[in-house]
Amino acid sequence: MNSRKALLLLGANLGDRAAALRRAVAGLNRLEGCRVLKASRLYETAPVGPSDKPYLNQAVELLTGRTATGLLIEAKRLEAAAGRRPGLRWGARPLDVDILALGRERVRTPWLSVPHPATAGRAFALAPLADIAPAFKPDGRRAVRSLLSAMKPDPRIVKLWRNGR
Repeated sequence: MNSRKALLLLGANLGDRAAALRRAVAGLNRLEGCRVLKASRLYETAPVGPSDKPYLNQAVELLTGRTATGLLIEAKRLEAAAGRRPGLRWGARPLDVDILALGRERVRTPWLSVPHPATAGRAFALAPLADIAPAFKPDGRRAVRSLLSAMKPDPRIVKLWRNGR
């Protein structure tokens, strides 16, 4: 299969969040047939859902020959290795890996949607994406940079993380 670029969003809000993201990026880079091309800076973001613990988020651009399902399987393995267990939707987690896009591939199954349908409306995804793929069009029409600039900036929701400061 031909290699293509994938965009992933990593998140963690339990334990040493920055270390979890570093391990996830390293784990992605070790996957056979995968190579990390770019990784964004870290952003601290307010949680969505019932958790009260803030997330650290990071976007990653990956070159891969894997299918969307194959990439999802590896993402779930990385999450499990970080200590994630099935639980409450949008609950606290040591690692979350979302596939935002995989080349021009379109997938709609009960367990996976690529491109990720909610990316265009989520500042916590758009801010890190702006670091590595500002021209990406998550909704097929508007670039990340344009979508992000149309949102009202709110540092309580998304801010550049400076090692706990």
